[in-house]
Amino acid sequence: MDPVEPGLACGSDTAHLSLLGRADRHFEEEGPILCAALDGMKLPSFPEYEVRVRYATEHRCGVVVKGPKLSGNISGTDPLKDNRLHLKAEPLDDSEEAKNTAAVVNELSKEITRILVSHPINAKRAAEGKNIANVVLLRGCGIRIEVPAFETKHGLAPCMVAPTKIIAGLGLSLVIDILEAPGATGDYRTLLTSKAKAIAKALSAPMDAPPRVFEPGEDEYKAGRENGYDFGFLHIKAIDDAGHDKAVKLKVRGLEAVDRAIGQLARLLWEAEKAGHYQYFLCVTGDHSTPVEYGDHSFEPVPFALCRLRDYVGAIGEDNVMDTPLDDFPLPSVKSGDDLVDNLESTEHKPDQLKAFSGDSVYEFNEIAAARGSLGRFPGGEMMGIIKKFIKAKND
Repeated sequence: MDPVEPGLACGSDTAHLSLLGRADRHFEEEGPILCAALDGMKLPSFPEYEVRVRYATEHRCGVVVKGPKLSGNISGTDPLKDNRLHLKAEPLDDSEEAKNTAAVVNELSKEITRILVSHPINAKRAAEGKNIANVVLLRGCGIRIEVPAFETKHGLAPCMVAPTKIIAGLGLSLVIDILEAPGATGDYRTLLTSKAKAIAKALSAPMDAPPRVFEPGEDEYKAGRENGYDFGFLHIKAIDDAGHDKAVKLKVRGLEAVDRAIGQLARLLWEAEKAGHYQYFLCVTGDHSTPVEYGDHSFEPVPFALCRLRDYVGAIGEDNVMDTPLDDFPLPSVKSGDDLVDNLESTEHKPDQLKAFSGDSVYEFNEIAAARGSLGRFPGGEMMGIIKKFIKAKND
């Protein structure tokens, strides 16, 4: 599947992971404290604007500005490369809204730095000989899009587990409930089992609960009714991080962990399917490629797999599915300084032990194998249509 179109290297606003060398990527303890210090900050020249700052993962945060005459049509302040000057936001059109927004964002950027420089955490870091976290690189400016709700467009009541804030924000714009999964962090520390359990619980609950109604001022990110979902989206970010870090060993180990988590999800859903009137389908794919050799998003198409759960169980064997342990496990850790390229254990498959179960001849999930698949090559905009047609065909 080409996430957008053939030959286009695409990705989210989290594609570039560096903060100009000024702050660690592993900022899980200090990041929330610094974000709390910025949340609710005032802009001297624009007192009518409200500023909200929320910690995301690692060194990332989300910034919201509310007020009049705002536009998403401005450039960012992130130069996107190390050792380059911090940029000023510029309007990308001649509208008063864009010009005003650029002025607001530039003052916001200066005030952020002023607050961070004087924060006790940075005084402590300086005393320890560490670089201080004195800037927030602002990129991907935009407004909440007005699009049809996912359920309206596809006829499926949706939920999502997505600790990565940009994905959760897209979900909220599509009126997808965001489920909480304890220990799911969106980075290397994440607990994949918790994500699998959260999705399985939501998809196996009775379909009789009313839609969630938000109270005034309620944080929409904590949305989530316990019941009533028939489409679940589980997002895993850490494998992309390993690609950006050019960490071969970590990426391989991470993918093995994802395999295990998919097995856990299959067991949980199969238990529900056997006990009730549910029928489940599994779909696995990615939003872009991030090869370790390159360390950034590239333009290759990504593998796409779709099957009925009962066919998955038939291929793997029900005993193997039900024997999958459900204990929580973190992503494998790699010690600082470990050689991430050498000493990979051999994971070669034995062709005579692997075979396709149904549909086509593909029995591995990778870009090369998927090219032989019966679906051919298609753009990402067609994915939901393919999923719905597949479900309908299997139900007819």
